[in-house]
This record gives sequence, C-alpha cells and structure tokens, in this order.
Amino acid sequence: MSGQSGQVGPEPGRDPAPTPGKRAPAPGPAGAAAGTNRTLALAAMMFAVAMTFIDQTIVAIAAPDITDELGLTTSGIRWVVNAYLLALAACFALGGRLADIFGHRRITLIGTLIFVVASVLCGCVPAGDLAQAWMIVFRAVQGVGAALLFPAALAVVTAVFPVRRRGRALALFFGLSGALTAIGPLIGGVLTAWTWRAIFWVNVPVALIAVVLTVLARIPDTGRRERLDIPGAALAALGMGLSVLGLQQAAEWGWASAATWGCILAGAALLVFFCWYELHVPDQPLIKLRVFRDRAFAVDTAVLFFAMLAFVPLFFFASVYAQVSLGKSPDEAALYLLYFFLGFVLASQAGGRMLDKRGARPPLVAGSVLAAAGFALWAARLTDLSIGAQWPYVVLSGAGIGLLLAPASTDSVNRAIDASYGEVTGITQTVRNYAAAVGLAVYGTVLSRITVDRVTGTLEERGVPDAVAGEAARGIAQAVAGHGGGRGPVAGEGPVGSALRGAGDAIRRDFAEANQWVLYGMALALVAAFLCALAHPGTRVTEAGSGPTPTDG
Repeated sequence: MSGQSGQVGPEPGRDPAPTPGKRAPAPGPAGAAAGTNRTLALAAMMFAVAMTFIDQTIVAIAAPDITDELGLTTSGIRWVVNAYLLALAACFALGGRLADIFGHRRITLIGTLIFVVASVLCGCVPAGDLAQAWMIVFRAVQGVGAALLFPAALAVVTAVFPVRRRGRALALFFGLSGALTAIGPLIGGVLTAWTWRAIFWVNVPVALIAVVLTVLARIPDTGRRERLDIPGAALAALGMGLSVLGLQQAAEWGWASAATWGCILAGAALLVFFCWYELHVPDQPLIKLRVFRDRAFAVDTAVLFFAMLAFVPLFFFASVYAQVSLGKSPDEAALYLLYFFLGFVLASQAGGRMLDKRGARPPLVAGSVLAAAGFALWAARLTDLSIGAQWPYVVLSGAGIGLLLAPASTDSVNRAIDASYGEVTGITQTVRNYAAAVGLAVYGTVLSRITVDRVTGTLEERGVPDAVAGEAARGIAQAVAGHGGGRGPVAGEGPVGSALRGAGDAIRRDFAEANQWVLYGMALALVAAFLCALAHPGTRVTEAGSGPTPTDG
C-alpha cells in the first residue's frame, strides 16, 4: 500500500554496484523492456496480484458460513485464515530469489497457476472429517503461490518501466493492493450470499485474464544463475511457523503447556538464528539485513509490524462479531466494515500528501495516535450491540491506519539507498504478513479464553453446575464463530439446554465483551507503533537516490 505517494526512492530496482569477485547486475530496464507492451504488462501484473490481496481478507467475512457447513473448530477456522498469511510471509523472500534466478515472467506464471489451482481446490472441499485439514493445506498452498507471484510481478513492473515512469506505475500497482484489500470483505459478502465457495472460484477468471495479458505483453524472461539460500529459507519458515503455532494453539493447549512454550521459544530461537545466519552468509543471503542499519528504515518497518498486528486480523474478528453479536448477514457484516474503509481511503490520500511535504514522521505519529484512540473507543462501545453507537470510532480507526500505512511503506523504500526496491519490499512484505499471522493467533487465543470465561459465568448464574457450565462454555466457544446471522448458540435437552436457550442474548453480549479485549489489544499495538514513530529521524528523501534532507516534522 505504498503507492499513495508518487515519491519512490533510490532508483527502484537498482542493484548496488558490483564488488570484486561478484557477478554484475542483470541488464537494466531499458534493454530488458525492448519490445514489451508496458501498459499490458502493468495490467497483467495488477490482475495477478489482485487475487493475492483479495484473499488476505475475503475469507474473513465467510468464516461463519464455512465453519457452519464444514463443522470446523474455532481454532480450525483461524488456521484457514492464518495458513495463507503465514505461508505468504514465510516464502515471500524465497519467491523473490526464485524469480531472480529463473526469470520474473516464468515465476509469475507458475505462481498464478499454483494459486488458482489451490483456490479451486479450496472451493471444492468435501464435507466430513477431511474438510479441516483440506482447507488448511490448500490455503497454505495458496499462500505459497502468492509468495511466488507477488515479488515476481513487482520485479516485472520495475524491469519494464524506465525510472522516469516507474514511480507512477508503482503507485498504481500498490494503490490497487490497498484498494483490493479493502474491498475483499465486500466482495466476500456478495459472493457468500450465493455460496461461500464462490470466494475461491472467483480467482479463476481473474487468473485467466492475468495469464492472457502476460503472454500478449511479450514480457522478457531473463533469469540469472545465482546461489539460492535454502538454509535461510528453511530457518525463516520454521521459525515463523513454530512461533505462530504456539501462539494460536495456546487457547487449546493452555499457557501452562510445555508444548505451547516449546513452540513459541523454539520459533523465536530459530528466527534469531536466521538473523545471525543471514548477517554471516558470505554471498547472496535470502534477506539483506544490512538495510536495518538505516534508522528510518528500521522505524518504518517496526511501525508496519505493529500496525499489521491490527489491520488484517480486524477483518476476521469484526466480521464474526457483526454476525454473532449483532445478528448481521455476511453482506451486512461487509457493510459494517465499510465504515472502516471510508476512513482508511480518505486518510490514505492525506498520508501521501503529508509524506511528500513533511516526510514520514508526521503521518506515522498522527496515524498511530488516531488509530489507537479509535480502536480503544470502538472497543468501549462493542457491548452496545449497535452499529449506530460504533460507526464514528470505526471510521476513526480506519483513518488512523490509512494515515500511516502508505507513508511507512513508501518511506521504507526511499530510505534503503543501498538496496534494490525488490529487496526492501521483500523485507517489508515479510514483516507485514508475519505480523498479521501473529496478530490473528494472539487475538484468537484471547477471544477464545475470554469467551469461555464469560459464558461459564453466565451459565453458573442460571444455576448450571460449575463443571457442566465450563464444558458447555467450551462447546459454545467452538460453535459461536460458526453461527452468524443471529442464529446463536445451539441448545440441547435438559436443564443445561434450557439454560442455554434462555441465555442467548446474554451469550451474544459475552462474545461482544470478549471482542472488546481483542480491540483493546489492537489499540495497544498502535500505542507501540506510536512509540516507534517517535524515534523516526524526521528527514525525508526529496528525489530518487538523492538521500535524506532535514524536515521540520
């Protein structure tokens, strides 16, 4: 979403000057783009990446219907959402390196094929015991396809456009990503009204258009023989996967479980070792961590991490809340999120202008403050069970995120003077998607734990014995995410069933209270983003490659 500003830093796509003993960079854009129809190439890449961004958020709105039809557990549906984000984060840098080695056009087409086949298989999942594993596996395969597709598509755009036209092309490319992430829930609401399976099948015509345009554009495919950092890729994937596994399963395993802490600590240790390894690889590491020596780049990346802890997970939690506690249909829940994007879109434009005039620090500071306040105020009104009481704070939350997200993304590129556009984008996209996966895991654990506690108390107040109430509450916590549209918890026979039938409204309020803690957690993440933003050096890049200049902000 860094395309809100036309200001694009150090000749994007430019490789550092070759050093003795190393291979010189591949031919520049002028030669590479000969004979290429640039307009068709840009359109092809935009259609290709459209699928990857829509699928970050489109599943969230259909989560209750998917859970209801397939009988998934609460943890299972979160993995359906999170498997995509985690695979995308873990494989993004690897996808960029494969594109450099085997050719950007070739990897774009391969990634598109993998993505669309996995999409079809997600939409054709059979009901029964196999359903949960099927959905999680092929959502992860989708993420792998996106991780191949996106960096390759970005490299195509930077290769076929000369520097003087590249800024506008990249603005369109990244502007589309922000727009499609925003409309994902709206598309999901419309398609889910027909069948939730259509949210995956819709990728087929989009992929066909992307492939046809790619062929017609005559995009060159010049790879180069380079080392592939397999150990680095394995360390990154294992570290991210284990850490998210521990965080997400804590609700089921318990925070006192050795398995929970074993996964979290092992994942953290592997990520630390990955950083050490990448800093000591003598030639062509998977990620060039030296760019973090630039303080502004490090601050931008930290702000993106904390902002993304809230941004993508919000779609899942807000849509399920709207369907369970507010009794909305999927398309009505999508309209509930439209208030968020109203603020997001308007503030994104303001953030781009602030970046151009005053640098990144003002929009980062102001955006994080607005978002933190918005999420906190929104959380306080969730138990009113009224959209009318919430919408101003939903708009404010979206405005805060919109104000900071594009400037942080664009400024991170402008600051990395000694690295190529693809390298720094690989880092920021990896951080963003990993943060989204972590946020979904942590907040999901919080939601499950508090829902069980609140519902247990509600049932005990109605005379249900403690042990029975706890068991019933755990069953409701598993079922509640799958019963949108005001259907409420399922009641059985006997005294417990009678208590459940009489407690429907109270349980919906309990679920709203649990979601309050999720939004308060998101507000805290934005407070952390604010503290990071204060450390921004307050300089800006005025021209490509010209270096930073002082600002008043």
